[in-house]
Amino acid sequence: MNVFRFSGDMTHLISILVLLLKIYATKSCSGISLKTQELYAVVFLARYLDLFTDFISAYNTLMKLVFIASSLAIVWCMRFHRAVKRSYDRELDTFRHYFLVGASLLLGLLIHEKFSFQEVLWAFSIYLEAVAILPQLVLLQRSGNVDNLTGQYVFFLGAYRGFYILNWIYRYFTEAHFGRWISVVSGLVQTALYADFFYYYFISWKNNAKLKLPS
Repeated sequence: MNVFRFSGDMTHLISILVLLLKIYATKSCSGISLKTQELYAVVFLARYLDLFTDFISAYNTLMKLVFIASSLAIVWCMRFHRAVKRSYDRELDTFRHYFLVGASLLLGLLIHEKFSFQEVLWAFSIYLEAVAILPQLVLLQRSGNVDNLTGQYVFFLGAYRGFYILNWIYRYFTEAHFGRWISVVSGLVQTALYADFFYYYFISWKNNAKLKLPS
């Protein structure tokens, strides 16, 4: 594992901790898209089925379990926690995320590295992760104002993909047979989706002002 991959994992973990802090400290999920959280839960469950078949390292196994458990816990809180679910922006979170699931599954069946159950699910999870942030970004644009913890959550989530791009560049130049081009292309698409958010995040940081997105 190189430093860029490790930094990406840690940034991803920080994004989840920030979101959990927001939910448990404020007992609110205002500004958070349940649709996006459900998509991430599907992503991790589909991708990490190899927990039952392959062992790479204790670190790898621990991170997979953390991502699965945290995504399911967030979805549970937003759906069933008595106090948290009352703050859910149901009227703003109307993105039809099942279209993303269907399109990603179709892509996984058509474009994959090997036609097997586990590989198709892996490709499906990569395609779905690339677009899973869309409901969240749409919700933030509709609401306009973004609270600090929500903004930090999305920022760290986008930064995680940025580190992974550096990881792929590093691996391309240091590994004799670099594969997984599905991850690279999907990761670039995913990072591009954050471009608008990062622009306004930088402007708000530069001006020391509250983050606002154009509706």
